[in-house]
Amino acid sequence: MEKIFRHPKSLRNISTHYCPGCGHGIAHRLVAEVIDELGIREKTIAVCPVGCAVIAYDYWDFDCTEAAHGRALAVATAIKRLRPDCFVFTYQGDGDLAAIGTNETIHAANRGENLSVIFINNAVYGMTGGQMAPTTLLGQKTTTTQKGRQAELHGWPLKISEMLSILPGVKYIERTALDSPQGVLKTKSAIRQAFLNQLNNVGFSLVEVLSPCPTYWGLSAKEAMDWIKNTMIKAFPLGRLK
Repeated sequence: MEKIFRHPKSLRNISTHYCPGCGHGIAHRLVAEVIDELGIREKTIAVCPVGCAVIAYDYWDFDCTEAAHGRALAVATAIKRLRPDCFVFTYQGDGDLAAIGTNETIHAANRGENLSVIFINNAVYGMTGGQMAPTTLLGQKTTTTQKGRQAELHGWPLKISEMLSILPGVKYIERTALDSPQGVLKTKSAIRQAFLNQLNNVGFSLVEVLSPCPTYWGLSAKEAMDWIKNTMIKAFPLGRLK
């Protein structure tokens, strides 16, 4: 019997503002599907900080709050401690979580806060004009590295998942990619695990998702997917880190 397509209850049926080929729309749907399947929509609170991800609250049909740039995990910590009965997660880009928010990220993880984090890594600042991000690859051209990122000038790409994985307060970290249907399914599975961990009071969980940004990569949607598969994954290997 043919499976009937159902729009997730936790995802509003509206037109997207994201650029063609952007991975945020895929990630939004996966989050909504998992929340519906776990039956936690009425007690969910998402924290959306500054960046392309900030407008997630326009698409999700559950409670969301906004945080100052980089402060999502500080806000999430306060909400979870005040309302431990709620399910609280952050949805953050690499410019937010791994740059201005590095301090909040490391210390929330080190404290072992019982939170879930969706970390969208597209290796560039997408909201402010395509500048170099902490996760920009060596040789990758951006508006602020027009000859490509150079280690001696700009440092190496920051592997935030590997850094966090050594902390005793961190219970689960997995890196996935939205480069293929199989990658999308693995991403959903990882999000589900991170959410279940919080519901079972396991502790801090983070899913890093390698996501396409065709606009600032200067590629077509298909080329962006190929770049993740052939280039980005070499710098950020997939799999469960903890």
